[in-house]
Amino acid sequence: MLAQLLVQYLVFLFSTTCHEFAHAYAALKGGDTTAYEGGQVSLDPTPHIRRAPFGMVVIPLISLIFSGFLIGWGASPYNPHWASRHPRRYGWMSLAGPLANIVLATIAFVAMVVLVKYDVLVFALGVVQIHSLVLPPGEALNTPLGALASVLSVTFSLNVLLAVFNLLPVPPLDGAGVVEGFWPRGAGAWITKVRETPLFGILGLIIAVNVAPLIWFPLLETLTRLMYVL
Repeated sequence: MLAQLLVQYLVFLFSTTCHEFAHAYAALKGGDTTAYEGGQVSLDPTPHIRRAPFGMVVIPLISLIFSGFLIGWGASPYNPHWASRHPRRYGWMSLAGPLANIVLATIAFVAMVVLVKYDVLVFALGVVQIHSLVLPPGEALNTPLGALASVLSVTFSLNVLLAVFNLLPVPPLDGAGVVEGFWPRGAGAWITKVRETPLFGILGLIIAVNVAPLIWFPLLETLTRLMYVL
């Protein structure tokens, strides 16, 4: 159990670092140097932890220890004046983070399919478990192959969750920024006004926490079944 919790946290730390790096890199390419000046155009987790120590270290570890389920977040700064002047660039910057999670989930998905095809790992049977979608032959969990199977399973499951959660179009999540950037100005302006009200941000998080699992669990099960037939 301790090893599983450690794997979940390390995968979360890596995935969130990639997520925030993608935001910062997209903003830099779009002309906003705010995150770059803060050192966040980097795959080194240190500047991202420095920016959000509670979201990336304290709360995730506490939630894992006391509930077994990870809660956490990162933060990449941007210039709101740049965002209002360049809504499309802001939309791409908002989308970049979830896209990074989709890329990581895809890499893990392909790796699991290939390793099973060549009999390095085997698919787990029964109820979907985020830390054991694949297993080493003979279920020898306390081996390097067992660690690899756990890392790939958690990387896939967690990044699917991060992508689904962050793409929900409610402030303060990335999906709201995508709406602001790409939808007609009326809809984008409405989201902007909602984002500026802290109470709506809290309400948005409450909605997201309750809605995301309703999408994540069926999607994870569907993708897992697809993995079995490939």
